[in-house]
Amino acid sequence: MAKKFNIDQEISKASTLPSSFYKDPAIFEDIKNKIFYRSWQWIGDVNSVDSYGSAHPFVLLEDFLEEPMVLTKDKEGEIHCLSNVCTHRGNLVIEEAGTYKKMICGYHGRRFALNGHFEHMPEFKETTNFPRPCDNLHEFPLKQWGPFLFAGLSAVFDFQAVIDIMNERVGFLPFHKFTHDAKRDKDYFINAHWALYCDNYLEGFHIPFVHDDLNAVLDYGNYETIRYDYCNVQIGYAEGTEDVFELPEGHIDHGKDIAAYYFWVFPNMMFNFYPWGLSVNLVQPIDLNRTKVSFMTYVLDPSKLDKGAGTGLDKVEIEDEAVVEGVHKGIRSHYYQAGRFSPTREQGVHHFHSLLAQFMNQDPG
Repeated sequence: MAKKFNIDQEISKASTLPSSFYKDPAIFEDIKNKIFYRSWQWIGDVNSVDSYGSAHPFVLLEDFLEEPMVLTKDKEGEIHCLSNVCTHRGNLVIEEAGTYKKMICGYHGRRFALNGHFEHMPEFKETTNFPRPCDNLHEFPLKQWGPFLFAGLSAVFDFQAVIDIMNERVGFLPFHKFTHDAKRDKDYFINAHWALYCDNYLEGFHIPFVHDDLNAVLDYGNYETIRYDYCNVQIGYAEGTEDVFELPEGHIDHGKDIAAYYFWVFPNMMFNFYPWGLSVNLVQPIDLNRTKVSFMTYVLDPSKLDKGAGTGLDKVEIEDEAVVEGVHKGIRSHYYQAGRFSPTREQGVHHFHSLLAQFMNQDPG
């Protein structure tokens, strides 16, 4: 019988998830179907399919979900996110990114249009009740936010609602001017459970103790966390830096000195907006004890790079890794079961644990 989790909705009464959540291999396997298949994932930007006939194959959460997918752009200019698995015998359809008039499986020649619809299959004239809808490539729900693309597998919440929340604070930015700086992209491998990394991200409580440089440019006393249904935002107010957003009149934070907006989207996506642009962080489970965190950099104003709260991100990351790996080791103790939340500083972690419990307690069907 699946373990049930309980997080009291009153943070002052609540305890964290039990240490078993981070240690039990069966729970880790359950997370795939109950959390990751029922949520949304970042799958890149529109530049990967920049012209008619473009096809970009990828594996969603490699070494974890292992879901083969392909982005395509059809002749109408519509982008599709499709299963990259042939509906005949399960071979991969598109092996390499490129430009295609049709998608043809290299195993037995089954042909699909760029929107995933089945078109032709050799030696199937005598097959009855063929083709059927299941002979089309499965199409996943796709959402676009500026140039950024997100796919839902069997998502149970509307990603547009998340986009609308983020746009309330950063929608004034000219997303079409953001430029991907691949030279600044980096993957980090951490010897810790993926959710512990998210726990750490979701509170500024540790900043004065772990991040000296970051603490020097943020006003810790006014650091703020605002929760929504499936996302939250941490607002970093500036202190000791003039590198702040130029917020337009009518903006919800107009008149405030904002150094950074840190958005987290359930379960594993982070969008960190600074005056210079955006750092996207994806937390990708590998196994119970190992996590890959990918940083992607989108620059709006190069003259503001390496200034303010958005500088020294590699140093901040290394500092975070050290404490997360320390927690991963510590919770293996027989004498640690769970902790309590700071009602003033750990609203984001409480929110995350509440969602994890909610999803894990439901039958994904």
